[in-house]
Amino acid sequence: MGLRTITRKTLLYKSGVEYADYALNHAEGCAHGCTYPCYAMMMKKRCGVVSSYEDWVQPKIVENALELLDKELPRLKNKIKQVFMCFATDPFMYRVEEINQLTLQILQRLNKDKVKAILITKGVYSDQLVDTQLYNERNEYGISLVSLSEAFREKYEPFSAPYKKRIEALKKLHDAGLKTWVSIEPYPTPNIIRQDIQEFLESISFVDKIVFGKWNYSRLTTAYIHNKEFYNSMAYEVASFCERRVIKVHIKEGTISPLYLSTGQSAERVTLGNYM
Repeated sequence: MGLRTITRKTLLYKSGVEYADYALNHAEGCAHGCTYPCYAMMMKKRCGVVSSYEDWVQPKIVENALELLDKELPRLKNKIKQVFMCFATDPFMYRVEEINQLTLQILQRLNKDKVKAILITKGVYSDQLVDTQLYNERNEYGISLVSLSEAFREKYEPFSAPYKKRIEALKKLHDAGLKTWVSIEPYPTPNIIRQDIQEFLESISFVDKIVFGKWNYSRLTTAYIHNKEFYNSMAYEVASFCERRVIKVHIKEGTISPLYLSTGQSAERVTLGNYM
């Protein structure tokens, strides 16, 4: 049985975020079913777009997405700096081939008009991205990764891709000369899971950029009485690692006090604020 479908009146929209002036969501919901607070799901429930977690994890595909792109790109392509995929769904949902194929078609369409795309996924990137028709050295391909523990993934990201597969697929894109990055958010406090941040960072040391942010919207984090000191320390470790490896780093707004980060990193490589 195929995915449920919806139609939309528009696809591309102004995101209001400085690093991605436009964005699109070519599906409603996400099959990965993250059980830590998912901001996208919370907002969709609040707006009445989805009724429940069970509704959210059965995504609907936007069946007229390509038709909308054909109408909107001629008008907008000279205004767009980059398109983010996606704020409210996942472009490469693990084992959801209909959405993955639509993503590839959308990227090919964006490539045709030389429009840059920035992607983030908890799935596995397709090998087709290194093919001639889909290869775009301006695009940025990211994964969301907050642990190397499969036990953690099975509890908090139950239907997402195994971490090893995510990293391996991203490394293939890196090795093909494409830009890659990792979002380490929401990074869990030790009362959720204890892990070695250095081991974690070594596993993704090949990327061009790392974004780090704390675990939000949950009493689990606030229940950890040393959470402020913990995130100050982790942000320092991430920023220092990136400085040594010449990796761009962004510490998300609210993760630490801006005054805390005083490790001497280049202003071009370390930024603080609302990156994502």
